[in-house]
Amino acid sequence: MGKVDYFERKLDDKNRLTIPQQMRDQLKNGVVLTQGFGKYLHLYPQDVWDEMVEPKLDGDILDERIADLNVKFRTGKTQSALDDKQGRIRLDSHLCAYAGIDKDVVAVSVGRYWRLMAK
Repeated sequence: MGKVDYFERKLDDKNRLTIPQQMRDQLKNGVVLTQGFGKYLHLYPQDVWDEMVEPKLDGDILDERIADLNVKFRTGKTQSALDDKQGRIRLDSHLCAYAGIDKDVVAVSVGRYWRLMAK
């Protein structure tokens, strides 16, 4: 199976997003969902968050740019695991509201993480 760079899905009644089979292995250790820089969400594999994002947020305590990034990425941040049966993650309602996501979700790979947007 090839690499997935884009997919569209509908959320179920519990705001769960089914992850394509080809992506599930990279998300097996869990996911982190945050607000994006615009009206969209970031979906990080847990290891990418731990190894690449978290160290960037742990900068100089007096650097306002770092403080602003912490506020942006930690406000409403959620962490979860894929359910084993159907490979789904839950999008909390506050994150859906932030991104304007109702039912239809577009996901685009942006390197080591994903951007989730309303269709």
